[in-house]
Amino acid sequence: MQLDTRAQTLLKALVERYIADGQPVGSRALSKISGLELSPATIRNIMADLEEMGYVASPHTSAGRIPTPRGYRIFVDTLLTVQHIDESSVEARMRLQSQQPQKLIANAAQMLSSLSQFAGVVMTPRHESVFQQIEFLRLGEKRILLVIVSPGGDVQNRLLLTDVDYTPAQLIQSANYINQHFSGLAFDDIRSRLQGELRQLQSDMGRLMQVAVEAGSEAMAESAEDMVIAGERNLLSVSDLSSNMTSLRQMFDMFEQKTGLMQLLDVSSKASGVQIFIGGESNLVPMDEMSVVTAPYEANGKIVGTLGVIGPTRMAYERVIPIVDITAKLLSNALSHN
Repeated sequence: MQLDTRAQTLLKALVERYIADGQPVGSRALSKISGLELSPATIRNIMADLEEMGYVASPHTSAGRIPTPRGYRIFVDTLLTVQHIDESSVEARMRLQSQQPQKLIANAAQMLSSLSQFAGVVMTPRHESVFQQIEFLRLGEKRILLVIVSPGGDVQNRLLLTDVDYTPAQLIQSANYINQHFSGLAFDDIRSRLQGELRQLQSDMGRLMQVAVEAGSEAMAESAEDMVIAGERNLLSVSDLSSNMTSLRQMFDMFEQKTGLMQLLDVSSKASGVQIFIGGESNLVPMDEMSVVTAPYEANGKIVGTLGVIGPTRMAYERVIPIVDITAKLLSNALSHN
């Protein structure tokens, strides 16, 4: 059912007041803040209609009303006036230029948190375990250090214990072979291609390469964090989220398990622009009192991940939405220039 202009104005005023101070809003307060020349009786009637439609609810202890998840949804979808945020000032604070992707992502999570005063989260790009270059260093008899350099310049080390004592010349030859034939591929792809080629190589060298590929694949998988979260502690000072032990436990479970958050971020990576998930309405949000505002980000025109702000349902959406939007754009630009 469509809301008429008066009902929209009152709902907008109620949500904004409730976001600001967290107290149920009564008809008298609404008549003052809405700017409508309406009698208290008319306002009460409209509020009763809004309650019947499921947009507001009356807590038992109060004559005032609070928004429901459905009320928040219509507010963010149709009634919200998004604030303007100066992109250049955010960019200056993010210091995003010419850094390694991991640093850029950590910076973006930190910035989302500090600008919103809630928690910032970035789902990291899905890496296949691609490498740019490997190197073998002989540490001693049958002990080799495998050094893996990723295309982004990150370095992983792995200790290999071998059956055979390889000479430095054999190690150089094996590393050169892998770098020459497989640089830029994922270790999983190399594994299948290598099997066909190993018959033509000396068996000892082939065995070393197989061990290196297995170890490289593990090292890259372990180094790839699924997501970076910053500012979880900010949520402890939000009474809506930490008011009782059950809420606290739910919140810590969410950050510890991460699977629900991953699912939510994964869903939003398939959409374009800012998405708002409101607790109590979206099954993807683990708590009724929590909302997550997300946006996908790109590298060279391809969506590679999602970022967002996790906060209370009673958050200042008009501020948080542009923060998420601008951070996604800046991170996309920085990753594309890398």
